[in-house]
Amino acid sequence: MKILPNDLPDDVESLKALLLKQTILLDKKDSELTQWQSKYQLILEQWRLAQQKQFGKSAEVSPGQRELFDESATDTTEDRYDVEPDTQTVSYTRTKPKRKPLPKDLPRETVVVDLAKAEKTCSCCQSELHRIGEDTSEKLEFLPAQLKVIETVRPKYACRQCEKTGTQNLIKQAAMPPSIIPKGLATPSLLSQIITGKFQYSLPLYRQEAMFTQYGIELSRRTMSDWMQKCADALQPIYDRLHHILRQQPVIQADETTLNVIKEARSHCYMWVYCTDKDRLNKERPDKHKAMPNIVLYDFQPTRRGQCTVDFLQGFDGYLNVGGYQAY
Repeated sequence: MKILPNDLPDDVESLKALLLKQTILLDKKDSELTQWQSKYQLILEQWRLAQQKQFGKSAEVSPGQRELFDESATDTTEDRYDVEPDTQTVSYTRTKPKRKPLPKDLPRETVVVDLAKAEKTCSCCQSELHRIGEDTSEKLEFLPAQLKVIETVRPKYACRQCEKTGTQNLIKQAAMPPSIIPKGLATPSLLSQIITGKFQYSLPLYRQEAMFTQYGIELSRRTMSDWMQKCADALQPIYDRLHHILRQQPVIQADETTLNVIKEARSHCYMWVYCTDKDRLNKERPDKHKAMPNIVLYDFQPTRRGQCTVDFLQGFDGYLNVGGYQAY
């Protein structure tokens, strides 16, 4: 209770009694403050010890550090502080990670690791052991790519009678099977592998050249680049057909990104991408039992002008879903 100056008594004895009472109260508060400071230091040291045990190295432990905070050895009085621990032990069951099983359609090779015939006897009574079960484990093995040569043989046929008479000598031979690159050594499977590696997995042609070198095949990046150009020319009708279907859709999504091109006048060129709405496309097709994938077409342009989109979507009458670029 706070005492105001006007409330002080006038006689000396009352003032002495009041002063003595205030002194006793101050001594009591000092004693309580000392106890709270000791309790705070104890909690702080326990927290530091817990931090050291959890995050510090086990080798960095001072000698006698465990006994430093052992209250049973240092505090023998009955007036102990009831301090709650600042850490709690949480018990939980560690869930064992489950590995996803390997696909069932992969070819499998079974390897049986069995005991030798001499070990199939009991070590106690020498009786023959019988099979009670088995443990099965699976490991995934990678088979490197295999290359093979397809040798096309076309027999030639001629008429012996015509050779004897000398009238004419007609030679017949089956026509060469059609090929994307007639005089090249690349098959469709090889071309699709190079195209997928370059455009799907961003594997440059010079790296693919080094991969083929490991198989003993000299296949230069210039040759593969020429193959890519011939494949693009062969696939141009499919691109034009998809382009025609794309411009007939009510909604088209478009975006552009920078692209670095070697030996180009501009430092940055642009690859524009246009795609359709897959769900809407399947609903509007008459043969709904055959789901059509989303059409995604790329258009390379040296600039980022809005005229690039105008030229590509010429004849399109619908909504264009784009970003905030003002050129759209």
